[in-house]
Amino acid sequence: MRARLTWIFDLDNTLHDATPHILPHINRSMTAYLREHLALGEGEASALRVHYWKTYGATLLGLMRHHGTDPQHFLRQTHQFADLARMVVAEGGLRHALRRLPGRKVLFSNAPQHYARAVLELLRVEDLFDAFYAVEHTRYQPKPSPGGFRLLLARERLVPGRSVLVEDTLVNLRMARRLGMKTVWVTRGPRSPGWVDAKVASVLALPRIASSLGWSR
Repeated sequence: MRARLTWIFDLDNTLHDATPHILPHINRSMTAYLREHLALGEGEASALRVHYWKTYGATLLGLMRHHGTDPQHFLRQTHQFADLARMVVAEGGLRHALRRLPGRKVLFSNAPQHYARAVLELLRVEDLFDAFYAVEHTRYQPKPSPGGFRLLLARERLVPGRSVLVEDTLVNLRMARRLGMKTVWVTRGPRSPGWVDAKVASVLALPRIASSLGWSR
């Protein structure tokens, strides 16, 4: 029996636009955390935050490896929002597009679960996902760590060749492809690597892409 197709979605800058408000706020909060807990200046804290993000895929992982940072404390302190509803930038039609996609849907985010669930609720799509993986659920192995991918695939009993990662970050898509998954890059850029199966400017285009690539069942 052929395995059911499963769509694995990133959250920030995939299901909603986090660039205008949310990501700058998180970056400021992380820099402030490093400044306070590592006794760094503003410039040093900002540079270290970016260095760990580029090296490990998440600032948190660098802090855990090199400074023994408590991940729950870090995530709680850096993902606080006075009015998250005003910061989420969403496209109309998201729920309709997701409902039209064949197969299962899984959320796979490097964000903490309290934030990810709050955003899904604001987007009014939480009930459309069959499974939910925030960074806590992957034992703090954020994308592009292969460990996080393998844990998700194993727990959900997914066949990589019948799993599609929908994501805005190329390095995460590259790891998915290495593991045998299909890939969709959410970007408005003009070009894409040959190993990306499809490129869309918005997830609203996914039902059309699924049909054209034969991912309809």
